[in-house]
Amino acid sequence: MDQNSMKNIQKIFILAGEPSGDKIGADLLSKLNTSGKFIFTGVGGQKMQQEGVKSIYPMSNLSVMGIIDVLFSLPLLLFRNWQTARYIIKKKPDLIILIDSQVFSSMLAKRLRKAGYKNPIILYVAPSVWAWKPERAKNLVGVFDEILAILPFEPKVMKKLDGPKTTFVGHPALIENNNQSPKSKGLIALFPGSRAGEIKRHLPLFEYVAKDLKNHPKVTGFVMPTLAHLEQDLRKKTANWDTEIKIIVETEQREEALQDTILSIVTAGTITLEQALMNINMLCTYVPDAFMHKQYIKANKPLVALPNIILKSEIVPEIYPAGAQGQQVIKEAIKMLDNDAIRQKQSLAFEEMRGLLENGEDDTPRQDPKDRVLAYLS
Repeated sequence: MDQNSMKNIQKIFILAGEPSGDKIGADLLSKLNTSGKFIFTGVGGQKMQQEGVKSIYPMSNLSVMGIIDVLFSLPLLLFRNWQTARYIIKKKPDLIILIDSQVFSSMLAKRLRKAGYKNPIILYVAPSVWAWKPERAKNLVGVFDEILAILPFEPKVMKKLDGPKTTFVGHPALIENNNQSPKSKGLIALFPGSRAGEIKRHLPLFEYVAKDLKNHPKVTGFVMPTLAHLEQDLRKKTANWDTEIKIIVETEQREEALQDTILSIVTAGTITLEQALMNINMLCTYVPDAFMHKQYIKANKPLVALPNIILKSEIVPEIYPAGAQGQQVIKEAIKMLDNDAIRQKQSLAFEEMRGLLENGEDDTPRQDPKDRVLAYLS
């Protein structure tokens, strides 16, 4: 490729710190790849790499959550933050896109601004300032040029809190199927999370719940959809359970299993949104570490399942903290399994949520994230 051709190719640095961000990034990159010539570098998982990102280190290095997990990983996280900033300053990309990983992303953006980086920095997935520390919004002004929000109410909240420009762009999970039909019986899908700390805290709960629910007349078995790099570890950790758990990765096998799922028991996170958009009935649990639980209490016990946050109502039962409340998880699961009307009511609410995600609110309509990125490159 000659130098004149290279001048027309713009450089984008894009970073995701966990699997949900990898999906978001891959969707955006797929759209950008049809809109021009770009060189993508950054940090991403398999999905982003398939769209052309050359990852400068494994995304798994950033996939930690909870104060205990962060403390154990802190030296590596601090080194990766410094390393990433140094790489960006050296390569001088035309645009930076940081996906979620709020603490890491903010620290990186501030480090870059302090070092004199002038080009646009976009944060994709807004911080939860509406639930945790609203004063953070003002501190992001001048750090990020724009925030791309996946929840329809977030632009209004950010504006009210004097935060950066924020645009609602929806979520790639909108492309998921929405053709689930009512079931008289089916599988229970268990989602223990994707981070090592989450999995460690949730597996004992799921083992306890599965042992109790396996004899329910509407339950035909249990599946645990997961990521390819977690498959062998989860097989090993569930091998000696009293209940057979089928571990499946994100392939056609996963989609087929979800078509036969009557109820999902999910760890709070993006998966709650994805399951709702697939119209799969669910309940939401979370086993926090001690610090996270204190923050939850301090914030006056906010809703944690994304469908509930969007609809401002607990349409998805939340059992939080779930660690010592296995019986409550079982009780809520049986209530949903035994009552078709409860499941139908939840499904109707999921349809309402889909409408909000597809269209946005009246004064903050949904925009295409590709268009927002290209606006900074024209």
